[in-house]
Amino acid sequence: MNEPATFRLGDFRLQRGMTLKDARIVYKTYGRLNADKSNAILYPTSYGAHHTDIEWLIGEDRVLDPTRWFIVIPNMFGNGLSSSPSNTPFPYDRGRYPHVTTWDNVMAQRRLLTEVFGIDRLALVYGWSMGGQQAYQWGAAFPDKVDRVAAVCTSARTSPHNRLFIDGVRAALTADPAWRDGWFAEPPLRGLRAMGRLYAGWAMSQTFYRKELWRGLGYASMEDFIVAAWEGNFRRRDANDLLAQFWTWEHNDISDNELYRGDLAAALGAIEARTFVMPGETDLYFQVDDSRGEMVHLRNAELRPIPSVWGHRAGHPVQNREDERFLIQAVRDLLAD
Repeated sequence: MNEPATFRLGDFRLQRGMTLKDARIVYKTYGRLNADKSNAILYPTSYGAHHTDIEWLIGEDRVLDPTRWFIVIPNMFGNGLSSSPSNTPFPYDRGRYPHVTTWDNVMAQRRLLTEVFGIDRLALVYGWSMGGQQAYQWGAAFPDKVDRVAAVCTSARTSPHNRLFIDGVRAALTADPAWRDGWFAEPPLRGLRAMGRLYAGWAMSQTFYRKELWRGLGYASMEDFIVAAWEGNFRRRDANDLLAQFWTWEHNDISDNELYRGDLAAALGAIEARTFVMPGETDLYFQVDDSRGEMVHLRNAELRPIPSVWGHRAGHPVQNREDERFLIQAVRDLLAD
């Protein structure tokens, strides 16, 4: 396992007309790139996550096998490691951090792969949630450069209901008195606690709570679970960074670019990669019906819903071996195809 590294893009022009000064991507690699560079897998980060939060999925007996594949995790813009409000110099810091799209992330990742590793083609782009949105964008932006896409608990375009969720959580976060003049002057502890509680009710399913499955995770009560796993989770992060990632998520649309000009059906139809679409059966963010709507336009895809009561977290089963086994088998099938 290699150490994290930084790829510097210089002044990176963004899709919305601004420039990210001295932009950088922090990334980490796992495994070894083979001689013909045919074993590369890209694994983008999800909302609020660093590579350290998602690398558990990499291992010989896990979803992505580094003994066979060369896996690259690029940290998404805005996550606090790559260029973000919390680490971008004046005058683009904090509330003046420019809007970054899914497209921008993918274009920067493309440069990372080609300029650092000489990788021109990917065997797989695997992503969960916002990582899955980037996987979809890769397939649509570079249809002849991606062999396979695994889109886990995600969407090609953020739905109206999903945008409403984001708006509600953002409203709770920015109600904190630390919110002033379009940015947080100090950590909004009250707002972050509220954000964690809202997330807890959406990220896990009704059945998860009814069956009190948090007990199997070692928590003494539901309150114990909410405080430790959800309030504590978001308090690790800079609130300005969290807002920047919300904007990217809210405006995700793989057709919102010069290639497809808002035609989502055309963007999905352009994806040549063998694609596994894997929504969670109880996911409250990205419903199976939404994925079925995307399947109509995908030319080489299979719908594999995750049979789980873990809601959105079925696609990130760090504490749930049963759902992980489902993902392991799905990826083996996809990579063997």
